[in-house]
Amino acid sequence: MQSPEASTAATPTQIHLALAAFADEVVATLARLFAYVGALALFAILALAALGQLPDLRDDEPMEKPGWIVADRSPPAFALSRLDSSEKTASYTVLRHPEGGRRDVMRWTGEADRPLAELEIYREGGEFDVARPATADLAVHMGLAEATPLEQAGLIDTKFGPVALFRLAGTAEGARACLGYLKRSEEPALQISGFSCQGDTLPARRAAIACTLNRLTLLASGNEPKLAELFAHAELKRRACAPQGSSDWLLGAANAQLRGAL
Repeated sequence: MQSPEASTAATPTQIHLALAAFADEVVATLARLFAYVGALALFAILALAALGQLPDLRDDEPMEKPGWIVADRSPPAFALSRLDSSEKTASYTVLRHPEGGRRDVMRWTGEADRPLAELEIYREGGEFDVARPATADLAVHMGLAEATPLEQAGLIDTKFGPVALFRLAGTAEGARACLGYLKRSEEPALQISGFSCQGDTLPARRAAIACTLNRLTLLASGNEPKLAELFAHAELKRRACAPQGSSDWLLGAANAQLRGAL
């Protein structure tokens, strides 16, 4: 049996051992805590670095949408019937949009590669913005700023029905200026637009546009039967262009003659 002195002497030793064990446990816990916090900080840094490579997703800045790309492997879907064998071949570009839209664009140039005319057939996809004025794109195609105001310059009759004409706002009636044109179809969802700088007078430019649209033919409709139906019905209303030197077939003998072949 231990004496009271022996029991009293053992107590400080046990306390010291207990304190040392507690201190070791605290140190180990703190070490694990620092390691855990360090790992979290590393993951946070990596996450921020990764997010820095992504588009800004804040609500006040809209995400950049994919745009139009040139589809070099897509064959032409439209063509113009030739008036004579001397006509120059137009440049033909197909543009596609990831959301389904397609643009077939024909362009003609004159001397010094000056833009002479353009014809675009736009088959709408999910990218089509109904709130965007159609004349905004038309102004850009005519070489004008997007915000340039255009005014209507009357209507012409074509195999596709009435087509609206546009010109730069404030242009004098007899001034030689390019004319834009626009025709929309709801079924199928289609837009035919472009411009022409041909002719010295307004009647001649109107006739040049009408002739272009009446010569427009469909080569391939793909999986769009309504597109084929639209062109089939239009062919029933097609009228031949007047040969050079004759009166304007569209507007009558009082108008100027159509110069040049498009």
